[in-house]
Amino acid sequence: MTRLSRRHAFCAAWLSLLSAAAATASMTAAQVIESTKPTDWRALDPDNTLVMELAAGQVVIELAPRFAPRHAANIRTLAHEGYWDGLAILRVQDNYVTQWGDPDGESPDKAKPLGSAQKKLPAEFSVPLKGLPLQRLPDVDGWAPVTGLVDGMPVAADPRTGQAWLAHCYGMVGAGRDMAADSSNGTELYVVIGQPARGLDLNITVVGRVLQGMQWLAALPRGTAEMGFYAQPQQRTTIQRVRLMADMPEAERPQFEVMRTDTDSWRQLLDARRVRREEWFVHSPRHINLCNASVPTRPRTAAAKG
Repeated sequence: MTRLSRRHAFCAAWLSLLSAAAATASMTAAQVIESTKPTDWRALDPDNTLVMELAAGQVVIELAPRFAPRHAANIRTLAHEGYWDGLAILRVQDNYVTQWGDPDGESPDKAKPLGSAQKKLPAEFSVPLKGLPLQRLPDVDGWAPVTGLVDGMPVAADPRTGQAWLAHCYGMVGAGRDMAADSSNGTELYVVIGQPARGLDLNITVVGRVLQGMQWLAALPRGTAEMGFYAQPQQRTTIQRVRLMADMPEAERPQFEVMRTDTDSWRQLLDARRVRREEWFVHSPRHINLCNASVPTRPRTAAAKG
């Protein structure tokens, strides 16, 4: 190939790349998702997925063992041994959290046995930032100098302290605790159902997030007692059962997949959310915050199941 022909080939390739980039830059969020490849999505990890059954429907929770390994392990044990089966949703505080666990958990003579799960765990509020595969967001955050996503989870970080932590965005699940920092063990859990509760960051161990079924937790009647607790036992919602997905027959497992956050498609989706190209929008914010960077899910395709 002559120098001239190589130059023509290079120019053609460069123009092709520019054309592809321009086409991507003009897409809406829905178009980006529609144009994704199968490799832009991942299946659920059966060993780190909980399935909660309520009378209203199913809630699917993905655990975060990278950030709370001891709590995640204890929660897997509790689910495997049926700890939450028959327990209840105890508290629904408007614009804050829905919380569930043992109504008699504070009464030693009435509390449900923990089986082989551990009664006491260390607090797991943060992890080292160094080596964390963080996909950073360039947008400004008022709660932390650095934000981004890891394993699809919203993460905040501070390079000065070298620490990173899961953020209390909508749908994130934490382990309730008492006054002592190390008083959580995963038996009592809550999910954020309103405005991101970022003031709780670095104060509570965050153990995962709800991937599907938030409507069943966010639409429950609000408790009328202090902090949204139910004043009467009959007001509580019974938890039929909570299972680890790995313990479920294949036919009963949730059949959906989660968009990966380490791909070009994810970056294009974030851009499409910053710069709104849908005809309806009069003003485009050109900004996204950590808790707006929610990760899409979709039904698993036949090819993916195979």
